[in-house]
Amino acid sequence: MKIPERVPIATSSDSFFFEKDKSKSILVMGVGNYLMGDEGIGVHAIQHMSKLALPEYLDILDGGTGGFLLLSCFQVYPTIIFVDATMDGKPAGTISIIRPKFASDFPSALSVHDVGLKDMVEAVYLMDKVPDIHLFTISIEELNPMTIELSQKVKDVIPKLINQIFEQSEKLHLKLS
Repeated sequence: MKIPERVPIATSSDSFFFEKDKSKSILVMGVGNYLMGDEGIGVHAIQHMSKLALPEYLDILDGGTGGFLLLSCFQVYPTIIFVDATMDGKPAGTISIIRPKFASDFPSALSVHDVGLKDMVEAVYLMDKVPDIHLFTISIEELNPMTIELSQKVKDVIPKLINQIFEQSEKLHLKLS
């Protein structure tokens, strides 16, 4: 897959989500606590993606531990891909993709942000317009408070994760077109 050259634009306000028609765009949102080691893999993935040329239809967002503050994204994007860590008992660095419909479909909570994410997804289903939600999870073995370092197994999976995100987003974009 050849990815067109484009420099991503960092945003700092909700106005970005309403500046252009995003009806054929896909948002990739990395969530997690950056200060909890592997639990911040979603944020690390977005940081790596921000250095790449992205397809025109793909936007990225460091959702951090934003919870309800991220609801505006759901109003404008028809498709959202989340990237988050999970402690599901699988070997560290295992990538899985699920289609969550309810909060109970999300992996077990790792830290406070997962409660907010689960609550946010439940709130989305109360809205008039519900995006197509996909969730990439990366298995981790432990939480490491007060570090931004990833374990080697989790760090090593980032290129594969990004390739899978690009492949999935390309398939989803073809459905939107």
